[in-house]
Amino acid sequence: MTQNPENQYDKPATQYGQPQETATQQPYGQPAYGGAPYGAPAEDPAKTLGIVGLVLSILVPIAGLIVSIIAKKKSEAAGFTNNTPAKVGVILGWILTILGVIGTIIYIIAIVALLNSGAYDSM
Repeated sequence: MTQNPENQYDKPATQYGQPQETATQQPYGQPAYGGAPYGAPAEDPAKTLGIVGLVLSILVPIAGLIVSIIAKKKSEAAGFTNNTPAKVGVILGWILTILGVIGTIIYIIAIVALLNSGAYDSM
């Protein structure tokens, strides 16, 4: 049996310019198993808090306003300026809080007017 000094250990010879693959290397163009090819994009740390603030702005406007403002500040501190759920939560929180205050004032005025008119005494 003759041995070729270029082909020791009975490995098949490769052509020039072709990459040699070993058991631990992946072929060109394929990322390792489970790995992202270019790295995962950075995610806004206050995105979930912004969504919670938006939902709370609809249900309990003053609490939603506070949570949305906190989420917006955390996003800006992390370098993210486009936290849409937090912005919408702040806007809705302000609008619904103002409407709630106006509604409460109208309700109190209506109760006082009803009590002063004497219509309540005749029942």
